[in-house]
Amino acid sequence: MEGLRDVEYLPEPSDRRIVSAVDPTVVGFQDGWRSEVMGWAPVQVQPVVRSRRRPTSLLGLVAFALFVSLSLIMWQNQWLVVELPLPDSEWAYDSTGIRALQEEGYSGEDVRLCMVDTGIDTSHDALASRKVVFKDLIGTSTSPVDYGAVAHGTLMAGLLISGQHQLGAAPNVTFAMVAALQDNGEGENKGFDSDVADAIRWCHFEFLADIISLSLGGTTEGEGATEGDSSSATRQATDAGVYVVAAAGNDGLADDGDVASPGSVSLAISVGATTQNGEMWENSSIGKDSDSNGDLRQVPHQKPEVVAPGQRIVSTGGENMWYSSSGTSDSTVFVAASLALILEANPILKPTPDGGSGCLEMVKQALATSLAGSSMEHDPHMGYGVLDAEAWLKETRTISAC
Repeated sequence: MEGLRDVEYLPEPSDRRIVSAVDPTVVGFQDGWRSEVMGWAPVQVQPVVRSRRRPTSLLGLVAFALFVSLSLIMWQNQWLVVELPLPDSEWAYDSTGIRALQEEGYSGEDVRLCMVDTGIDTSHDALASRKVVFKDLIGTSTSPVDYGAVAHGTLMAGLLISGQHQLGAAPNVTFAMVAALQDNGEGENKGFDSDVADAIRWCHFEFLADIISLSLGGTTEGEGATEGDSSSATRQATDAGVYVVAAAGNDGLADDGDVASPGSVSLAISVGATTQNGEMWENSSIGKDSDSNGDLRQVPHQKPEVVAPGQRIVSTGGENMWYSSSGTSDSTVFVAASLALILEANPILKPTPDGGSGCLEMVKQALATSLAGSSMEHDPHMGYGVLDAEAWLKETRTISAC
């Protein structure tokens, strides 16, 4: 009712459904006296709290419109942008022992690492300060470019050499990127096996790489089949002592029977993927007991040799953004980077122009021993175990000459 709009109400202590109208000027004032007058003493009652609705005024509408307009202008000029914390994958660097080796002062200095992928976008803030030697086998660009879907090469390079937000695993390596893969128009990165082979040979003979990182893989040649170009180039490099680290492949749910090539080459290091809790990533490829010649693989060259973090890994992407990806591609970079730190610590293990594969084989033996111990047990999915860069380095220190 209109006449009762501005009154307050006091409920009966015995039944709050019964209320008395009260002059609002005495609400909250002399509550004890009011209870005495009402006959409720010593009980003191509390008034019913009511919200008073005020009619919307023209001035209020104008103020609201001004607020909305001002907010829109501030948003368009990024005055209201809140910087949220960027995601990262520090857990992967920590769990593999990479950060521990960096704390000892290792960063990949004086180690030459060549990556074959879709290229690299060096306009990303985290990569802009990094020196990159670039070779283009897709187009004719003389400056770095990424031809891949979701800038795959940039993602892999960021795990290795990022200089901001999430420090790369071996940021001070002498780094080269060869663009040999590209987006096929369907969101997949593909390339000719001959181009990958040419890229590996360029890394080997032109760049003089100590390590070649291949976050790629193709179908393994069947038993008795002629070796593919990329596998031949990998075999040539590893026979000369160049370390080739390659992805095991992502066909674990529909496995073709072996890890991807050229990681299937005996002296190459094939890498599978694990999740954050250390379990196998379900898509990681399974190795075969025998090679393409039908010969049983021997320790320490059973496939894959090692597994490393490969699920939901955050790294640099296109348009100066950070992306998350999953696959043995990511795992490969962690192993290649760990190897770069180890070669920095033990430069006698680096390949030499006239050398053979002696050092490489000893380093692979050290890898297997550091993961599986004296048992040398191998699992076709997990390899000899999960990457432990600290243990691997410790084991390589026992190599006096090779």
